[in-house]
Amino acid sequence: MLKNSLRAAAVLALVAAVAAPVAVAAPVPAEPSPASASASASASTSASASAPLHSSLKGDARMAYAEADEEVRVSVNAHAAFGPAGLPTRSWGTFRISHEIDGTVHWGEFTVDCLSTGGPTATVTGRLVRTSPGHIWRTALEPNTRMGVSFYVPEKSGEARIGLSGATPKGEPLLTKCMAPAADAPVVDGGFTLRDRR
Repeated sequence: MLKNSLRAAAVLALVAAVAAPVAVAAPVPAEPSPASASASASASTSASASAPLHSSLKGDARMAYAEADEEVRVSVNAHAAFGPAGLPTRSWGTFRISHEIDGTVHWGEFTVDCLSTGGPTATVTGRLVRTSPGHIWRTALEPNTRMGVSFYVPEKSGEARIGLSGATPKGEPLLTKCMAPAADAPVVDGGFTLRDRR
């Protein structure tokens, strides 16, 4: 029994000696090895990966419209920063919807409040801030009403498309931010450049 107790005490003393901190001079830092340089580069890459992602949509195009002698165009310069959840945290820019009827161009300009992108698709919403003189929107709509535009911008080949939400009449609820209908009308002239989250 005493022998076992002495053996256990010796083992504990050995473990304590190995675990105890020892004061030694700090070694001179060595040149970083290729492995540590690689780990450092990885850390730098992951730090840049945590930076906010950015999307942009730019361009001007005429969309197909039921009345062949009327011209509807959409021009846009929209940007957004995205957070880790993949939702836009900040959006800015402008877009304009114009409609030419009998040689007169009626237009409305919007301040972007949301740009949402995914692959070849984008949705932009904004508040109406200016119109052409005498535009019906001045009297038919609430000030700062929101409208939405959707875009399909193929990366290589294919037909680009646009979808317009229209505007809600006075007294009706506003369109929700980031919402617009499917991009169903083909682009017949002009085009857009879409840069998805990078």
